[in-house]
Amino acid sequence: MINASESLRRQIRDEVAAIAPYDDLEKSVITDTLVWIDAGTEIFRREKPATPPKHLVSYFLLADGDYILLVDHIKAELWLPSGGHVEPNEHPRTTVEREIVEELGIKANFAYPEPQFITATTTVGKTAGHVDVSLWYLVLGDRFQQLEFDRDEFAQARWFHRSDMPFKRSDPELRRFLEKVS
Repeated sequence: MINASESLRRQIRDEVAAIAPYDDLEKSVITDTLVWIDAGTEIFRREKPATPPKHLVSYFLLADGDYILLVDHIKAELWLPSGGHVEPNEHPRTTVEREIVEELGIKANFAYPEPQFITATTTVGKTAGHVDVSLWYLVLGDRFQQLEFDRDEFAQARWFHRSDMPFKRSDPELRRFLEKVS
């Protein structure tokens, strides 16, 4: 009999395996992530900031046509998509639903229910040095809707046109994600 934790691990594994890789780098991350999940090691962060030193994160890119919402993350010191660490025994999609309310004060309107991209990135900034295995979701937004962003976590939230993205001070994988979902 499969318990709830094993069932969730299998669901996450299946969603990772179903991601169509954009390039060889993403294909490699998918392969490495499947090995990591199959090894049975802890995949959820248990203690802040980095225990275990490799864990799941859910990013969501809030998009309104050619406009993308990014947040100026205080600890990372980067313009990032919103998102957060996947809580123990939480599905990454549920993380998006929880985080979008906590961080922006709105409900998630998924363009697709499954992640569209996956990355494994060593963090920078004030909590540097651990690896975030990030599942990236695309969420539909309205750039004219009032947002109540988390001012303890973000210096600001701003809509950027795709032609004016702050790539020099953003997640190094943001450009690839935008290319993939274009």
